[in-house]
Amino acid sequence: MARTLLLTGRPGVGKTTIIKQVAQALGERAGGFYTEEIRGPGGRKGFRLVTILAGGREAIVAHHEFRTRNRVGRYGVDVATLDAVGVAALREAMRSRDVIIVDEIGKMELFSGEFRGAVLKAMSSSKIVVATVMQQNHDWVVALKGMPQVTMWQVTESNRNEMSASVMQWIAGARS
Repeated sequence: MARTLLLTGRPGVGKTTIIKQVAQALGERAGGFYTEEIRGPGGRKGFRLVTILAGGREAIVAHHEFRTRNRVGRYGVDVATLDAVGVAALREAMRSRDVIIVDEIGKMELFSGEFRGAVLKAMSSSKIVVATVMQQNHDWVVALKGMPQVTMWQVTESNRNEMSASVMQWIAGARS
């Protein structure tokens, strides 16, 4: 039986909103993280990671002012912060929660070998994993999407408003 649900869809379609709604509905049963845009004058400036566990932490994992060798478009990616906050949240969720939330499995996060390892460990565990994943082809992501324990759902403008309820129903079925 599939124990990992991957949500995919174009950027801005509402995947993170769905993840936040699901995390809120699950309360203490969920752990992991979601990401948010950092906006300012002139548009998007970077991305913040927010952990789901009680006393959640926030950390900037990518910003246009970061000067790192790991870059996605105009954003420098702080892999050390991703590992220290995001990967730590995934590991804690594996230890203490029923459902592991990962938002998102994308180009920025894939710079981290620790992140990839934590995702694979979570997906190989008995835990339920709900994650968002980039639509673009990337060898590692294509392999992830093809794993036998994975269910893939496409988020669109026409289904996004009902999607959090559908995810909750899927989780209930995966738990039984």
